[in-house]
Amino acid sequence: MPFQNPSREQIGTLLQAAGNIAVVGLSDKPDRTSYMVSHAMQSRGYRIIPVNPAAAGQQILGETCYASLADVPDPIDIVDVFRRSEFCADVAREAVEAGAKTLWLQSGVFSDEAAAIAGDAGLTVIMDRCIKVEDAVTGAGSRR
Repeated sequence: MPFQNPSREQIGTLLQAAGNIAVVGLSDKPDRTSYMVSHAMQSRGYRIIPVNPAAAGQQILGETCYASLADVPDPIDIVDVFRRSEFCADVAREAVEAGAKTLWLQSGVFSDEAAAIAGDAGLTVIMDRCIKVEDAVTGAGSRR
């Protein structure tokens, strides 16, 4: 059976329950999509945890940036991935090890291997969807 994202209602419920979103590939450059989406989610009340080895130890959006998910000291509800599809299986393995609840691959990002790794470990998997758009459409962040 081909991969299918959760329903919009399920995504809304997932977002309402989420607090900490680790963003893998979050850029420190304000003109990048990862930064703009993360900034919008932060303004809606989510805590954004930057994960980018090139910026580890720096502050992005007022939060300490970590080199990997394994370095994040806090619980992770959602791992939001701004990486090319070929890197997602490794990110999925890290997400499982970090105890994340959801693996979210941004718009244009697909990986059946990552979906299988995360799904087999019990994580909810969402692919090819923008978290900012889904948050706005479902109204999940409006309660914050």
